[in-house]
Amino acid sequence: METYKGTNKLITGIVFGVITFWLFAQAMVNVVPAVQSDLGISLGTLNIAISLSSLFSGMFIVGAGGLADKIGRKKITYIGLILSIIGSFLLVITQGALLLIIGRIIQGISAACIMPATIALMKEYFEGAERQRALSFWSIGSWGGSGVCSFAGGAIATYMGWRWIFIFSIIFALLGMLLIKDTPESKAESKGAFKFDVTGLVILIITMLALNLFITRGADWGWTSTLTLVCLAASIIGVIVFVKVEKNNAIALIDFSLFKNKPYAGATYSNFLLNAVAGTLVVANTYVQVGRGFTAFQSGMLSLGYLVAVLAMIRVGEKILQKAGAKSPMIWGTIITTIGVALMGLTFLPGIAYTVVVFIGFALFGLGLGIYATPSTDTSVSNAPSDKVGAAAGVYKMASSLGGAFGVAISAAVYGAITAVSSVEVAATAGIIVNVVFGIVALLSIIVMVPKNAGKEHQEVLSQKAS
Repeated sequence: METYKGTNKLITGIVFGVITFWLFAQAMVNVVPAVQSDLGISLGTLNIAISLSSLFSGMFIVGAGGLADKIGRKKITYIGLILSIIGSFLLVITQGALLLIIGRIIQGISAACIMPATIALMKEYFEGAERQRALSFWSIGSWGGSGVCSFAGGAIATYMGWRWIFIFSIIFALLGMLLIKDTPESKAESKGAFKFDVTGLVILIITMLALNLFITRGADWGWTSTLTLVCLAASIIGVIVFVKVEKNNAIALIDFSLFKNKPYAGATYSNFLLNAVAGTLVVANTYVQVGRGFTAFQSGMLSLGYLVAVLAMIRVGEKILQKAGAKSPMIWGTIITTIGVALMGLTFLPGIAYTVVVFIGFALFGLGLGIYATPSTDTSVSNAPSDKVGAAAGVYKMASSLGGAFGVAISAAVYGAITAVSSVEVAATAGIIVNVVFGIVALLSIIVMVPKNAGKEHQEVLSQKAS
């Protein structure tokens, strides 16, 4: 096993696995009218079903990462792909809300298995520049997949029917399983019988569900209603209890000692905050349709620059990482993203001027994220202890899922609350400002926590070997 080196075949199989969530499962966002008319379910029920994948992914990803370290990263990847096939199949055959919701939950748990396990496989079987290259393709599967999902989902739904999205997902999952079949198993060195932190997982699930309900349903229930306040109280108490239980637990769901490593902490915090900036997509798309009279297709076209830029810049971010280390591209990526987001808040601009500014804003958004993605992922992985790579990758990717889920929820809540008392222009600007704040805090976390030499260690080692 020590002599095995990762191949392009392994990278391709892993990317196929990653896009089952980021491309196909996420495509649900753009096929709401088609699914609603086909299944005859309410919009509220459909929105809940759509959000469940990210929520369950975020809740289970840390546990799945730790499990991958213990029982095998390839095995957990396979379990994730099998769950993806089952979840997609339920969506293909569903005739109502029940199988739709169950399928979406299974897709979320599938993503929780695939993401940390595949990152850990790349850490295990690739080194130095080769690992950075492999992680770039991983990022293309996730960041790129999320950029493509709206267009791909809309095209497939329009010309073939929305269920075909999940037929394609099944095909790609099967191809992924075939391509990684010959990869040796990888796991952390055994230290006695495997134990799982069930208590921590239960507390985390209750806390995250309460927080999600508080953010997403608070406006409908009333911010001072009993239900809303109970959810808020459950969230606060849940966080306090979770941290206390985990710090005193020998077998913890989240190993808080990982955050003592400042580069890892900086990469993870900034990853959470930059994924939260995804709230911009919801606010900007909603505003141009409601406030400017764009169709859904036209608003989708505005974000084409985002898609092209994020795909084009991921490998560029990798090259900058290899030349200058991780800190510089993480900082510049975050600055460019934040400027792009801020431009979309200039709702006072008239007609064509605002349209041009939003297009440029989306392009800068994608440009910045593309530059940031690989250096951030490499910083988190390279600073994790070898026996905790799966768990560390799980926490890092939990930051992605929960950051996106809560960023969208908070931005939409601010936009909705201000729309009720003011104009859509003011509401859109306020919703965008929330995301600018996320970007600024992400920048500060990188400046303070990520050292100047992050990502340079491999080049130094290679130079020493060469000399």
